[in-house]
Amino acid sequence: MKLTKYSHSCVRLQKDGRVLVLDPGNLSETAEALAGAEAALITHEHADHIDVEAVAGALRAAPDFAVFAPAGVADQLRTEAPEAVARINAVAPGTTLEVAGFAVRSFGGQHALIHPQIPVVANIGYLIDENVYHPGDSFIIPDGISVKTLLVPLHAPWSKSAEVLDFVIGVRAPRAFQIHDGLLNDNGLKIVEGHVKRIGAKYGTEYVHVRPGESVEV
Repeated sequence: MKLTKYSHSCVRLQKDGRVLVLDPGNLSETAEALAGAEAALITHEHADHIDVEAVAGALRAAPDFAVFAPAGVADQLRTEAPEAVARINAVAPGTTLEVAGFAVRSFGGQHALIHPQIPVVANIGYLIDENVYHPGDSFIIPDGISVKTLLVPLHAPWSKSAEVLDFVIGVRAPRAFQIHDGLLNDNGLKIVEGHVKRIGAKYGTEYVHVRPGESVEV
């Protein structure tokens, strides 16, 4: 399949003429990512992972467009787009789905801790076609499977570099690309990516930077 990276955590997957989008948030090129998509997977409720207005608009505009998300996100979308209730689906961890021709498995359950005074929200990681793993805002390692393509959250208010590196080491995917990089400037990106590339290689992971709008075959 073809994977197209957009700014921050949004990814578009294409296979056999069908399109699935993950985390079209407000730091991404949401309209471009959603154009022609059959479905979207949402990891959690934070705005950098779902632009609610844009996704609700897509639900209203495209009668076959469907969304899969944690229950709280699904409830919000049902309020915003009541005419599309039948196409808004709540997802729990440990679920197997077929979405837009892609095989999807869900993992995790909650967002990584930011601070004890900031409520923890639901977060679902998605494995697509036993290949691409998008963890959302978590370092949950899928159990019982081998990830082929890892999407690595490089930088966030809830993480530090040691945790990013341990995630890459723990998953041991043959290849990895970056997500959650929208808050890094060029200097910070070089530092973090340098660590991931060097340490990841010791454990069999080839890390490659993908520019926003760039596509790769996976």
